[in-house]
Amino acid sequence: MPPAKKRPRAYDPLRTRTAVLAQFAHVRDAVAALTPEQLARPTRLGDWTVRDLAAHIAQGLGSVSRDLALPEPPGPKPATTLLEWPPAVAAVVRDPEAPAPAAAHPDILALYAEVEAAFLADVPDSSTGDRLLPTRVGSMRLADYLVTRTVELTVHTDDLNEALGLEIPYDRQALAACVRLLADTLADRAPGGSVEVRVPPFAVVQCIGGPKHTRGTPPNVVETGALTWIRLATGRTEWARALENAEVSASGERADLAELLPLMG
Repeated sequence: MPPAKKRPRAYDPLRTRTAVLAQFAHVRDAVAALTPEQLARPTRLGDWTVRDLAAHIAQGLGSVSRDLALPEPPGPKPATTLLEWPPAVAAVVRDPEAPAPAAAHPDILALYAEVEAAFLADVPDSSTGDRLLPTRVGSMRLADYLVTRTVELTVHTDDLNEALGLEIPYDRQALAACVRLLADTLADRAPGGSVEVRVPPFAVVQCIGGPKHTRGTPPNVVETGALTWIRLATGRTEWARALENAEVSASGERADLAELLPLMG
């Protein structure tokens, strides 16, 4: 009999909304200070420049207002749950013939102002998050979709920092939600209790079938920092490289996540 899957983690919609706005503000302020030369720099995202990445980040938050403007899908059950979102996004391949994100938005700062104003108007702090959105990977609850925005914002903040050598800050709640969703996705993909994955101080999950520990230190433990975990889960770095650079500690014969990563990318 396969291991039972745990009840999905709950996220408070108001706290998530606050985290999304805080992280977007960090990125907005950083982008506002960039020079034309910095905006033209390459990123680790294929042929995208920093300007393209900045436009994509704004478009990611703008998708909330865009989807809210569409007719609500028939409910009550969403087609895509929160834990199904990372693999669903990974399956959506970017069209190589599509124009770069910045092409349609020459004024990046105006785009950021427009997106932020629309989000504030369309997602009031009184929202329960129960409305269904017709997202590109299926209908999702607004509350769940806001959690996915913490992933988009946090991951791409790291992309900007890598491209520019900056230290754009991470909102703690946004970082926590991103780490937890990706950790829970791992546990959902490989259910079990033989390996404990720790990403302090935000998440601890058990995964991979096999003997389950009941007390004391588990025999198979993986531990890493929040940003390293995010990079592993999204394909920004490889398992072997993280081990070699001592960014991950893995003890026990089952503590090898190479075949399960990345979770999205």
